[in-house]
Amino acid sequence: MEIKSEHFGVMPDGAEVQLFTLTNGRSLEVKIINYGGILVAINAPDRDGKLADVVLGHDTLEGYLHHSRFFGALIGRFGNRIARGHFVLNGVEYSLGINNGVNHLHGGFKGFDKVVWQAEDTGNGLRLTYLSPNGEENYPGNLRAVVTYSLNDANELRLDYEAWTDRETIVNLTNHSYFNLAGDGEILDHELTIAADAFTPVDKTLIPTGEIRKVTGTAFDFTSPRPIGAHICDDDEQLKFAGGYDHNFALRSKGAGIQKVARLYHPRSGRVLEVITTQPGLQFYSGNYLDGSLVGKGGRAYVKYSGCCLETQHFPDSPNHANFPSTVLRPGEAYRHTTVFKFSVA
Repeated sequence: MEIKSEHFGVMPDGAEVQLFTLTNGRSLEVKIINYGGILVAINAPDRDGKLADVVLGHDTLEGYLHHSRFFGALIGRFGNRIARGHFVLNGVEYSLGINNGVNHLHGGFKGFDKVVWQAEDTGNGLRLTYLSPNGEENYPGNLRAVVTYSLNDANELRLDYEAWTDRETIVNLTNHSYFNLAGDGEILDHELTIAADAFTPVDKTLIPTGEIRKVTGTAFDFTSPRPIGAHICDDDEQLKFAGGYDHNFALRSKGAGIQKVARLYHPRSGRVLEVITTQPGLQFYSGNYLDGSLVGKGGRAYVKYSGCCLETQHFPDSPNHANFPSTVLRPGEAYRHTTVFKFSVA
């Protein structure tokens, strides 16, 4: 793997932002900036070898600063929603910023997607480090987060997440890339498979009710390949709440370790994305809130369903649901999870 860096822009406080390009021996190219740990571009070949950028984003730092939509970003301290921004830990109540209707979303007003990370070339990847101080966005504890990106000749982009704290806290890290394997247009013709027999229904503010519901016979059954658009307009309360899919899937567990949990396929180009992870959940979001008002790469207007997110993570609002996998991290423990995005053709 080869890695090179170049100037990408300057933050309002004068901090420089660098663009890092990772390439392998099979024509896959990945571009990352240390602002928000953002995956700016993934140039992947189709079945004829033609390259296309398969993630949504911006051409400039200013685009990410002012029109983020979390494109490609590292999300923390807590990915997804926390109801009313409220949780209790060791008998202490914490109130987080309300930045998504009545709820807390993706770490708050200045989550990990909006900070400049310290970057280091490891020789076979890019290591990003950020120290989140105690009280940042009202989360307890000093949290040191490290995310390492690496690329191999199997066209696997690997993200290794690590975190440590000096005080009991909650952590749920993920990546928020919007994928479109065609390179443009909508993703409704993409065929999706998710290794999940259940999902977590939500209320009208998109907070899980606590139920873990079977997908059998519903629009949420992706246990075998199904076009994303096949049931997205069904008369289904859950789909109406979100305007499409924006739901957590409870992944099948085969014990500890990493496993393949999703496959996205674009029939026309032949591009395939496989998602492999150690996480218990996957948030599938179909780009419902893109409305054409946001202009991205190359002046392209991102309309509804322009991209989809496959966010490997713990369940939303976990601190408020004892039946969900715990997101608590204690001093002396290490948070470690891995997600791999593997690209191929069929």
